[in-house]
Amino acid sequence: MSTVTWRKSSYSSDNGGDCVEVAVNIPGTAPVRDSKDPQGPALTFTAAAWADFITDVRAGHFPS
Repeated sequence: MSTVTWRKSSYSSDNGGDCVEVAVNIPGTAPVRDSKDPQGPALTFTAAAWADFITDVRAGHFPS
């Protein structure tokens, strides 16, 4: 996954906070990783599953 473009969550901080990144240039797939460990593993979701998750987060379906 060295050629993917990663996008950091707007909720992540530069001082070691909750840092999540998602790869944005792989059609049909949404790899997600911890930006503090870029060489570590990534979880891979279908694009549809990732979109459903983001919709539920924005709707407040998960406790903060």
